Amino acid sequence: MNRAFSRKKDKTWMHTPEALSKHFIPYNAKFLGSTEVEQPKGTEVVRDAVRKLKFARHIKKSEGQKIPKVELQISIYGVKILEPKTKEVQHNCQLHRISFCADDKTDKRIFTFICKDSESNKHLCYVFDSEKCAEEITLTIGQAFDLAYRKFLESGGKDVETRKQIAGLQKRIQDLETENMELKNKVQDLENQLRITQVSTSPAGSMTPKSPSTDIFDMIPFSPISHQSSMPTRNGTQPPPVPSRSTEIKRDLFGAEPFDPFNCGAADFPPDIQSKLDEMQEGFKMGLTLEGTVFCLDPLDSRC
Repeated sequence: MNRAFSRKKDKTWMHTPEALSKHFIPYNAKFLGSTEVEQPKGTEVVRDAVRKLKFARHIKKSEGQKIPKVELQISIYGVKILEPKTKEVQHNCQLHRISFCADDKTDKRIFTFICKDSESNKHLCYVFDSEKCAEEITLTIGQAFDLAYRKFLESGGKDVETRKQIAGLQKRIQDLETENMELKNKVQDLENQLRITQVSTSPAGSMTPKSPSTDIFDMIPFSPISHQSSMPTRNGTQPPPVPSRSTEIKRDLFGAEPFDPFNCGAADFPPDIQSKLDEMQEGFKMGLTLEGTVFCLDPLDSRC
């Protein structure tokens, strides 16, 4: 789907972009509830969910329970469902997780949307009753989705795949740095074992000087306890001093400083933010489908 959303009848948006970007659009409605559905889209999917929740509400109504009222706050950041008096947030549905939104063309009060739950990753269908505002709320959610998608692209959403590849290369470099350090430690251990073996096999009391032994790579092993005065001189001159290792910057075999994946450029992100960007990209890529359909199939359905 090339577009961020699709709808059967092209209609003009009802609000200014600033109203949804800097503020939110409030609506009052009755909340019939939510139920899990198998698919993220489809008229039949939401029709079955509406019938199921309406039937459940009929039973509760017969028991004297009223349909709870809620306030919807719609913006580019999502659809919030609040308790009208206390303003307590009951549900917060992010727009990139909303995949389908529809209103009833025969009963102007009923509208619904499908949202993927952030914790369980299940698709939930939310059903509402709003007097004569169902279609307007559906279009407002569609407009908010469109604006959020554009904002996501403008803020760098196009480069998510590139950042993902960079993150993979960063991880590979970090693994190589770790492997390099492990090999250095193994070489040092082998050199230490070789020196211990040579000392233990030399005759007791023998002080005869001998040429320095070499390690498994035919190199003279480094001894941290050796002093400069004990080193041989050439032509009566002392060799240049060995720089202190404690003050040197750790470098790898190629002379490069170890890579720090969390000390990178502004265009790269830590794994948790990268994961969130990937999730948003996947949600916006799926798109939002807006439809006007018929939920009321019999006289029973026409009454909540």
